[in-house]
Amino acid sequence: MYSVLPAVVSALFLGYGLYVVAEKGFSRVSTSFFILCVTTFFWQGVWAVLFQVQDPAIARILVKTGYLLIIFLPTSLYWFLAEISERPGERKWVTASYAVAAVLGVFDVTTDLFVDGWYHYFFGYYPKAGVLHPLHVLQTVIVVNRGLYITFLQQKSAQPGRRVQLRMCIASLFVYFVAAVDYLCNYGLEFYPPGVVFIAISLGLIAVAVTRYELMSPIAVAATVAHEMRTPLASIRMQADALTQYLPDLHKGYELAVAHGLCEPAFHPSASKRLADLSHGIRHQVDRSNTVIDMMLASARMEQIDPSDFASHSASACVAEAIETYPFGKGERDRVSVSVAGDFDFHGSNSLMVYVLFNLLKNSLYALKAAGKGDISIAVTSSAGRNAVVFTDTGSGIPAATVPRIFDAFFTTKKSAGAGIGLAFCRRVVQSFGGQMRCESREGEWTRFTLEFPLAGSTAAARGQRAQVPAA
Repeated sequence: MYSVLPAVVSALFLGYGLYVVAEKGFSRVSTSFFILCVTTFFWQGVWAVLFQVQDPAIARILVKTGYLLIIFLPTSLYWFLAEISERPGERKWVTASYAVAAVLGVFDVTTDLFVDGWYHYFFGYYPKAGVLHPLHVLQTVIVVNRGLYITFLQQKSAQPGRRVQLRMCIASLFVYFVAAVDYLCNYGLEFYPPGVVFIAISLGLIAVAVTRYELMSPIAVAATVAHEMRTPLASIRMQADALTQYLPDLHKGYELAVAHGLCEPAFHPSASKRLADLSHGIRHQVDRSNTVIDMMLASARMEQIDPSDFASHSASACVAEAIETYPFGKGERDRVSVSVAGDFDFHGSNSLMVYVLFNLLKNSLYALKAAGKGDISIAVTSSAGRNAVVFTDTGSGIPAATVPRIFDAFFTTKKSAGAGIGLAFCRRVVQSFGGQMRCESREGEWTRFTLEFPLAGSTAAARGQRAQVPAA
C-alpha cells in the first residue's frame, strides 16, 4: 500500500510531461519541464518498487539507481525556472550545476560515499546518507533558491498576464521544494516520506499554469526571440546605410583610377548597378524581418491589450498604410489590388489592424507562391447591413477539412515555416474591435477572409462584446 501513491504520482508526471511536449512542441521551456518530469518519474517510480522489495541485494541496487536521478533533480528545477524567467545568462550556471551533479552521480554509482546502504523502515527500504550526501543537500538549497529568486525578480517587472504565470510557477515550485523534507529519512528519522504529496500538489499548480494561463505558449517564446533579434538587425541596417554613404565615392574613385590607367578594369559594367542595389536590398530584407518581428510581438501582447487606448480609425486608411509599408518582394506589389466601395470607421487600434493585414498579406503571398499563380484583392465595403474588409487571393486555396481549424492557436499548414499564431492573432484582434472574422476557401482556386465590423450605431454593443471576448 505504501507504493501506491509514488506509483500514481510517477505516472502522472511522465504522462503530463509527454502531454506538454506533444501539445506545446519542443522549446527551451518545455524541454526543461519535460526533463523535470522525467527525473521525478524515475524518482517516485523507483521508490514505488523499492518499498515492495524484500531482498537486501535488490534494495541496494534500487537505492543507488533511484538516487542517481534525484541528484539531477535540483538542477532540473533550476533550469526550468531560468528558462521560464527568460534568463539566458543563468544557463552557464545551470551547466555548472549539472556538472556537479554528474560528479556526485559517479560517487553514487561507484562508492558508498554518497549513499551508504539503506534503512529498513516500516514502509520498506530507504537510502542511507553517506558522507558526501550533505553536498547534494547544499546544492539543492543553493540552486532551487537561486531559481526561485530570479523568478521572483522577473515577476516584479513583468506585464500583468505574465506576472500571473510566474507567480503560479513560484507557488508550484515552492511547494515542490517542500518535498525536501524527505531528506530527513536519509538521516535515520523514521516516518513515511510525505514529499510525494507535495510534488503531486505542485504538478496540479503547474497544470493550471500551463493550460489556463498558457505558461509555455510558443507566443511567449516568439516574443523573447523577437526581442533578441532587434539588436543584430539594427546593426545590419547601420552597415547597409554605411554602404549607401561610401560606395558611390569608392566606385567613383575606381572609375577614375581605370580612366587614368592606374589599374585594370576588374568589374563587368553591370556590376555598378548591382553595387548600387546592394544596400537597398539589405535594407529591404531588414525591413521585412522587422515586420515579422512586429507581428510576433503584437501577437505576444494580445492578452495585455488595453481597450482604453482604442479610438476611431478609417478602414481604408489602415489598408493604404498596410500596402504602403509592407515589405513586398520583387513583383509582389503588382499582384495586389485595392478597391474602396465605401469607407467606414471602426473603434480599435490602427496599428493592430495594420498587423492583421500584414498577416493576411504574408499568408496570401505564400499561397500564391505555392500555387505558382494568382492575385490578391482587398475590398473595403460599407452598406446599411455591414461594414467589412474582404481579403481574397486566388492562390492554392485551403482543403475543406482544414478550414475549420485555421483559427486554432499553433495550427499551421506551412510545411517549412510558421508557428500557427498568425490567424489566431488576427481573429482575436478583430474580436477585440467588436467584429468577427471568417474564412471561405476552395482548394486550388481561392481563399477569402471577411473582416466584419460593427455599424456606426453599434459602438456600445461592440464595446460590450470586446469585454467578453475569451482568450483564444
